[in-house]
Amino acid sequence: MVNRCSVITGFNIVDVRLLSFRLLQVYIKVVQLGNISAAARALHLTQPTVSLQLKKLAEVAKEPLLQHSSRAVHGKSLLPTAAGQALYQAACDVLSRFDDLNSELSELNSGRRGSLSIAVVNTAQYLMPRILGPFYRQYPQLEVTLHIGNRAQILSRFEQQQDDIYLFSHPPSGEHVSAIPIVKNPLQLIAPLDHWAAGKQQLSFSQLKHERFLLREPGSATRMMFEAWLSSQGIELSHSMQIESNEAIRLSVAAGLGLSVISGHTLLEGREKLSVLQVDGFPLHSHWYLVRNADKRLSYAAQSLTGFISSHLADCIEPEWLPEPVVLF
Repeated sequence: MVNRCSVITGFNIVDVRLLSFRLLQVYIKVVQLGNISAAARALHLTQPTVSLQLKKLAEVAKEPLLQHSSRAVHGKSLLPTAAGQALYQAACDVLSRFDDLNSELSELNSGRRGSLSIAVVNTAQYLMPRILGPFYRQYPQLEVTLHIGNRAQILSRFEQQQDDIYLFSHPPSGEHVSAIPIVKNPLQLIAPLDHWAAGKQQLSFSQLKHERFLLREPGSATRMMFEAWLSSQGIELSHSMQIESNEAIRLSVAAGLGLSVISGHTLLEGREKLSVLQVDGFPLHSHWYLVRNADKRLSYAAQSLTGFISSHLADCIEPEWLPEPVVLF
């Protein structure tokens, strides 16, 4: 059985641990040019240095690798022996594989290949595909995985650093958190079309506080912002109902089950006919934040995404949703 650290050339086994890339490069060049002097000039080495390298290689192979030609053809005075030809093929295969590796590493370093994992909260599922579509057309060889969950689930993923980039409307806090607002996320107060307040101007929330409000689950960023606003106004709701889905909330409001506060992006994606109420203090102003761990180096693929967003966000999202231009991370 041949040791994994050996290769057969001719009749002997070569211990590859005694080889080096430089030895193989020198040998390949000598075989290609058939002349030690020409190989030395091409490699910017002295002729004695090349001769010494060939001697070391022959000692490792334990076989003659080159032979003098009886007649020089195209300046080639040296030809490989049978063992030398086998070694030449093996050396070319090895260095070719590393050329391929260098090309692959170059692609990875440029951010054009590799994998990218993104985690977004539920309501951002309407936003992220509008960015990822154009991004994928520019970087078709990148493998992108998109995880969607409620805020608690995405927070857990962030704490465990399972992904490269995160999208929150209410980002986590801490010194290790880098969060940059990229898209406006206004929270609108909605009602069914036939609601008594539909179409009225300059309503006060006190006129609505006895209505039933449909709320997301505790921990939802939309609910947190709404409850913080209610607290700042000294208002308590009389009736509320919890529904853990934006789609279900839109349908329920359209059916007359109650009122709700919902992201403008979520509202745009629905087919239900709803009324946006003109209430003092609304919409509540919020943003979508691109979030990462400030202590963790961004992968090249993630750098490609953040660079794309910095340069091309205005091509993906309507101007009215965009904050001031930002430079990401």
